[in-house]
Amino acid sequence: MPNTKSAAKRVRVAERRRLRNRIFRSAARTYIRKAERFINAGDAEAAAAAVGDAISTLDKAAIKGIIHPNNAARRKSRLMKKFNRLARGEA
Repeated sequence: MPNTKSAAKRVRVAERRRLRNRIFRSAARTYIRKAERFINAGDAEAAAAAVGDAISTLDKAAIKGIIHPNNAARRKSRLMKKFNRLARGEA
């Protein structure tokens, strides 16, 4: 329980930011899952579009400070590694 007016305001602000940030985190995870689903299905064209959307969403989240830039880079790297395996024709 906050003891001062400023602490109470910080609680309110933090909650608003948490709810706003949750949207971007969830969208990024959704786009990643969608891209991985297309990659596993072997659909290269749809996977390329989905990977682009996922990378764009991760970049936006990193720019806004919702996720750490290194976290975004790691996720993009893992996704591109899977996509490139599909593009080369590997299993």
